[in-house]
Amino acid sequence: AKNIFFSDIIKEQNRELRGTQRAITRDRAALEKQEKQLELEIKKMAKTGNKEACKVLAKQLVQLRKQKNRTYAVSSKVTSMSTQTKVMNSQMKMAGAMSTTAKTMQAVNKKMDPQKTLQTMQNFQKENMKMEMTEEMINDTLDDIFDASDEEEESQDIVNQVLDEIGIEISGKMAKAPSADRSLPSASTSKAATISDEEIERQLKALGVD
Repeated sequence: AKNIFFSDIIKEQNRELRGTQRAITRDRAALEKQEKQLELEIKKMAKTGNKEACKVLAKQLVQLRKQKNRTYAVSSKVTSMSTQTKVMNSQMKMAGAMSTTAKTMQAVNKKMDPQKTLQTMQNFQKENMKMEMTEEMINDTLDDIFDASDEEEESQDIVNQVLDEIGIEISGKMAKAPSADRSLPSASTSKAATISDEEIERQLKALGVD
């Protein structure tokens, strides 16, 4: 609540400073206008030879120029004050942020027990190691169980490959070779259809398949 109140004060002060700056700028513009009028008047009096009038007007011109210079000094001071208030506002925001962060850290530290946290991490590591060991044991057991089956499947794959090479389907029937004209079987297809069982067995033995 204090930070919010301070921020409101800063905003209000900045508004006042901006208003003051605008007023000073208007006054300076008016002084510059008077300065030019006086300069013209002095030149006019000088042409007519009225020295006394020139002296009076010259004194007024000097005072006017001094006042104009004061507006520059005041304007610079107002700008400096505005900058300082912005810096203070930024510093207060940073202080508020650090205060909030410190409170959050305190609350978290109260909830966290270093010993309990360490114990939790150690328990996690231990249980994770158990799980990895169990998974490894299960995988080894499954590998032992399915090794024989894998070998049998591998052997069957070799047989199937051999049968495919000599154009025999797994069912034992002869595979029909593709033909451009399905209604007219090719010579190779007709020849394959007439291969005897003895010829098939002979080819299998020649490939080393019993």
